[in-house]
Amino acid sequence: MRAVAGYLILLLAMPLAALAVVLPANVYRAQGIDAPDCDGPLQVLIFALPVVLIYGVGALLVYRAGRRFHRLLPPLCLIIALSAVPNIAEAVHELHRNDAGGECRG
Repeated sequence: MRAVAGYLILLLAMPLAALAVVLPANVYRAQGIDAPDCDGPLQVLIFALPVVLIYGVGALLVYRAGRRFHRLLPPLCLIIALSAVPNIAEAVHELHRNDAGGECRG
């Protein structure tokens, strides 16, 4: 029963993972406009950080279970978790860029 709940959590977090990978840190730059996006990086981080935590812990727990079917799931969880990391790095870079430019204050 515990395993089913864990798989259900991983399955329900898939749309969150998709958003974490697809959302750009700066929507304006993604459209070709050179303007600051003060809300974009935080929106990316709201989706991406839980994805890294959910799928990272999921990979660890499934790996520790050690059944034959479970050999396939940890690499898949790690791929999903690591696919969100470049977007996190871009969001942090965008936050620092906005702070340095002073464009998104108050």
